[in-house]
Amino acid sequence: MLYALVDCDNCYVSCERVFNPGLEGKAVVVLSNNDGCVVARSQEAKAIGIPEGLPFFQLSERFPGQEIHALSSNYTLYGDMSRRVMNILRAAAPDIFVYSIDEAFLMLDESPYMPMDYKAWCEALAAKVRRWTGMPVSIGIARTKTLAKVASKFAKRYPGFHKCCFIQTDEQREKALSLFPVADVWGIGRRHAARLLAAGVRTALDFTRLPAASVQRSMTVTGLRTWMELHARDCIALDNLPRKQTICTSRSFPHMLSALDALKVAVAGFAARCAQKLRQQKSMAQMVTVFMSTNPFREELDQLSLSRTVCLPAPAQSDAEIITAAHEALADCLEAARRRLSADYAELEYEPQTMGLRPADHQWKRAGVIVGGIVPETEIQTSFLDIPPVLKQRLQQLSAVADRINARFGDEALQVAAALRATDPATGKALTFRNSILHDRRSPFYTTDIRDIIGVE
Repeated sequence: MLYALVDCDNCYVSCERVFNPGLEGKAVVVLSNNDGCVVARSQEAKAIGIPEGLPFFQLSERFPGQEIHALSSNYTLYGDMSRRVMNILRAAAPDIFVYSIDEAFLMLDESPYMPMDYKAWCEALAAKVRRWTGMPVSIGIARTKTLAKVASKFAKRYPGFHKCCFIQTDEQREKALSLFPVADVWGIGRRHAARLLAAGVRTALDFTRLPAASVQRSMTVTGLRTWMELHARDCIALDNLPRKQTICTSRSFPHMLSALDALKVAVAGFAARCAQKLRQQKSMAQMVTVFMSTNPFREELDQLSLSRTVCLPAPAQSDAEIITAAHEALADCLEAARRRLSADYAELEYEPQTMGLRPADHQWKRAGVIVGGIVPETEIQTSFLDIPPVLKQRLQQLSAVADRINARFGDEALQVAAALRATDPATGKALTFRNSILHDRRSPFYTTDIRDIIGVE
């Protein structure tokens, strides 16, 4: 079996360039929700040194005189363009596994129905995707999924591969691994990478030369599987591909919040998004964490950062269960903040300059929800402390129905009432999760909204 990993080059930026060719060859960055920080960069932006995660307001300060095009994130557009790319891949390959919004594994079974020249076939496939959608993709072919990931990086990095790198022989494998940093190997996290670098293991080839027993002892069976895959031994099943161990949804608020109702609505929206992501990867979570912080750039205000975790009686994935737990964690956070204010008041009560004054309530600028302890939905240990099984099943079915409705009629066609935001004065309807955030630089919904279709004169 051969695997071909198809990876969209700079996916978010490429989606924007499809409909705005004037951005080709220029430094382009895509910002996070509420235009907070840089989450995606073009090659030109990387070349001038723009780091991922840089706050937007620091762009002009850090790179004065540079022509940088900053765009608000448009996930509706990115998701639709990804769907178009994946449909082309499904029509071309005998079997496909979509791994993320910009990556998919093609299983090339070496049957008589497939061409013998896989590199030429994948080069033609990459050209077709570019011609039909405008999206550039890079393809890596190898005997294992991990090696295919390595090959795709080379295809993306070096134009001489013509958008496809095929690691076919042991000599090619060792040459590629000798040039590949161990920290960039798929399946090796930051902590393990730091330990390997401290031990003098700098390249993927160095990692393959470690004894298997020591790898398993220090990195468990997951690290051993990565080690075996780099030795061209296919041992990671599609069902066991690395999945998110935690899922986080967070936002910076356009305006600082202190009212309980506004915070509950925001947290409910974050929790509903986390629950949706759980269902998409067929998982359940065992704990829900809420974190919140004030604005660190408003030094004149009292600064505070809090987080609280609620453990669920049994794993859950329904909107209702995740939101309920998130609201409980939010209440714990706010209670801790109130205790902090009471302590401050006790200290200031008898000071001459502050006598009789109560410290102002905290002004929250950011909050988020993290679901952890993620397990497959088929491996659930029930608990008598959990809600009744019949009710749990109904909540899961309700959330599944909402997912199907939203998939058919558009994201957030059906929403959880607890997550509905303020009314939009223009339409009289509640603002959706998508439109309630700051997006002053967002491009139109070219492919999903008839009002934004490009006109030709």
